[in-house]
Amino acid sequence: MFEDKNNVEAVQQVAERLHEEVWDILPEHEKDAVYDLALEAAQEKNVPLENPFSMEDLHNRNMIMLQGFEWYLESSGNYYDWLSKNAREFVKMGVGGVWIPPCYKATSVDDVGYGAYDLYDLGEFNQKGTVRTKYGTKSQLKRAISVLHRHNIQVYADVVLNHKAGADNTETFKAVKINPKNRLIQESEPYDIQGWTSFTFPGRKGKYSDFTWNFEHFTAVDSDVKTGENGIFRIIGEHKNFSPNVSKDLGNYDYLMFADVDCRNKEVMDELIKWGEWFLKETDVDGMRMDAIKHIDSAFMGAFVRQMRLFSDKPLYFVGEYWSRDTKELADYIESTRDVLALFDVPLHFNFYKASQEGSAYDLRTILDGSLLNLDPINTATFVDNHDSQPGQSLFSFVDRWFKPHAYSIILLRQDGYPCLFYGDYYGIGGEHPIEGMKQELDPLLAARKHCAYGEQVDNFKSPNLIGWTRQGDSKHYGSGVAVVMSNASSGALELNLGKHNANKLFFDITGNTKGSIKLNSEGVAHFPCAPGKLSVFIRQDAPVPRKFKVF
Repeated sequence: MFEDKNNVEAVQQVAERLHEEVWDILPEHEKDAVYDLALEAAQEKNVPLENPFSMEDLHNRNMIMLQGFEWYLESSGNYYDWLSKNAREFVKMGVGGVWIPPCYKATSVDDVGYGAYDLYDLGEFNQKGTVRTKYGTKSQLKRAISVLHRHNIQVYADVVLNHKAGADNTETFKAVKINPKNRLIQESEPYDIQGWTSFTFPGRKGKYSDFTWNFEHFTAVDSDVKTGENGIFRIIGEHKNFSPNVSKDLGNYDYLMFADVDCRNKEVMDELIKWGEWFLKETDVDGMRMDAIKHIDSAFMGAFVRQMRLFSDKPLYFVGEYWSRDTKELADYIESTRDVLALFDVPLHFNFYKASQEGSAYDLRTILDGSLLNLDPINTATFVDNHDSQPGQSLFSFVDRWFKPHAYSIILLRQDGYPCLFYGDYYGIGGEHPIEGMKQELDPLLAARKHCAYGEQVDNFKSPNLIGWTRQGDSKHYGSGVAVVMSNASSGALELNLGKHNANKLFFDITGNTKGSIKLNSEGVAHFPCAPGKLSVFIRQDAPVPRKFKVF
């Protein structure tokens, strides 16, 4: 699958210019020449440099992404087996891709995976007191991927390149203290500190890679072991500083946590590219969810994704977590990386959160305002919540339960974006304060998306507390067509048009919130009711949904 092709020389030429790209020392015309060379190489391999889904793909297939985990999953080592056992169920739900948690060795067997230690250890070596990761062994992982593939489900691996944690030894090096609220302010002269920056991976013994990490490969650490002081300590070295190509929050948001990887260091760039290629070949995943990319040099991130695409012989899907409410900032990032990866629609998530908090005071007509979905739907992955926004986590902004169906109807039953269903919303959240899942409420929406949400979209966003839309159905999907009405205040009804081809058809509310049937007139129009603060999703009585959803 990954054998050399005739264009291997072109791919190598692109890779050789990567360092100059990241260091921004290539003239503009040479940047374009490198990109053109990469594009030519991709075309010869018949793989896209951009994400492989076109608008037509998304509209015709109606597949969803499942975020297959939440923060408080038990550390049983059986997670990958659970994925394998549920593959058939995922197909019924309409899942086309599963985003799995970080699958390499982290700081302990209980680490969710974001305390990344050894990217080459997928649950194979006795390191950090365990062979398996929180989720299982390498063999279990590969089996799960194989099973999902047999069910035509893609697998997207969660990848953490921003930092490393759980170093094997400390080192002494010069650093300066940085103001945590403004990273452009230096608060000390250079002095010797002791930090956890030596990664030698003694349990792996050089298998797959003999590269070891030292302080020269990082930009900063979070503590001085010598004094016990915590803070941000920027490492001093030749050509070493925070990257200029990161979020401007806090002046410069290169540093996030642990030992911050210097993605402008030549050795680091080469090693991460080498690891990415090894990982693709070893696991056969279909893409990656890139963690914390607002803290990673964007020039490197764009080059990394490009090299992964050129290495693989199949199209790959990449989506990045850039946690910002600023739509322009997200759009600029997509443009600067030449559309090589999609982004999660964080502004839309915060619209959902705000709507759930404000209740009837929120104007539902503005629910899509400022969203990435409105600006760049093909490069947008929509979501309601995730492992970071769930209760107890650093980016807590959990959408209230009453509004969850409303929010999911927007990402599942409208035509644009690649919607992501959160494990915690569907199956529930564990931990000390468990939250019951909403499978019963969300299954009807998944069925409506899979079988009915096709065709032209017509909106009725005229009332601040009652909005709706239709997907009028198409000839490719028998019985398709859906009418959605939602309220955040009192009851009401909306006139919605499903097209003349649906004239006189009977529709019912698959959610069960509205009883009985609605008959369209000869123009395919009817008034569709909605109960106070509820959601109703009307589909045709002859829609090919499973019998259990036929509630009329």
